[in-house]
Amino acid sequence: MRTTMKQIDIRPYTQGELAAMYGVSTKTLRNWILPHQETIGKRVGRLYTTKQVELIFDKLGIPG
Repeated sequence: MRTTMKQIDIRPYTQGELAAMYGVSTKTLRNWILPHQETIGKRVGRLYTTKQVELIFDKLGIPG
């Protein structure tokens, strides 16, 4: 059996881009992130930083 890992770039993402990657609405993504807000921190402008994206992937799992 062959398994392939989807390559996901760790770069700054908007909330909408992350929601699309997870296949959910932005409101649902916000609700998922809310319990981890203290660890992840607030967005810088419209983007989550690369460090925040790493933390989101760590807490919520890799999308896809």
